[in-house]
Amino acid sequence: MLTLERAKELLASTTTEEHLILHAKNVMAAMGGLAAHFGEDVQHWMAIGYLHDYDYEQHPEEHLQFTEQPLREAGLEEAEIRAILAHGYGICSDVEPLTNMEKALFAVDELTGIIQAAARMRPAGITDMEISSFMKKFKDKKFAAKCDRELIRKGCEMLGMEVKDTAAICIEAMKAHADELQLGARE
Repeated sequence: MLTLERAKELLASTTTEEHLILHAKNVMAAMGGLAAHFGEDVQHWMAIGYLHDYDYEQHPEEHLQFTEQPLREAGLEEAEIRAILAHGYGICSDVEPLTNMEKALFAVDELTGIIQAAARMRPAGITDMEISSFMKKFKDKKFAAKCDRELIRKGCEMLGMEVKDTAAICIEAMKAHADELQLGARE
């Protein structure tokens, strides 16, 4: 089973850009929150979240096309590889998210981008962010415009959850990692 330590080693072998590592950490934290919500293995889901963009820095135009074989060779289980491939469903992958882990990763990949952007605008960062504040930003299509809200809605629907409820779980999980995510209070 993939551990967070191993996920960090593997991502470090392909990724050096700070913003991509920060994105991995944001997705990691959000996945941990959703794992707890569903009664799943928090550390395992966090590891999958951390590693999800394994080939992105090296192959941004062919994302996920250089993931499956290297991760198989690195010893990942088929279900772990499938979860990573499924986060690109309909964009750069035809692997449909079926398990809660796959659906969660599909949803939070974009969702964490809006949460991160909203938190950065606040003096206290994410530490005092309420879901009502987040939802105002989510509804503003000009805010964090590159984050695909339809994908987020689709992922939340797959999970049988509202965006508001999914985001609330992710925000709370990300609060626990505020400093690591560079989303703590500004001095």
